Amino acid sequence: MLGWALTFFIIAIIAAVLGFGGIAGAAAGVAKLLFLVFLALFVVAIVARAVRGRPPV
Repeated sequence: MLGWALTFFIIAIIAAVLGFGGIAGAAAGVAKLLFLVFLALFVVAIVARAVRGRPPV
């Protein structure tokens, strides 16, 4: 998921440099959403691992 977020971020940068503001904004929004989902899932995984008695990564 982090890879997809990075891909959309790069697409947003390229679109912004080329002057495609709408596409850049949409790609940046998707990248932001994917990053937040990744972050939430990562935190859930760390908490679940700690609850089971294993030390965090």
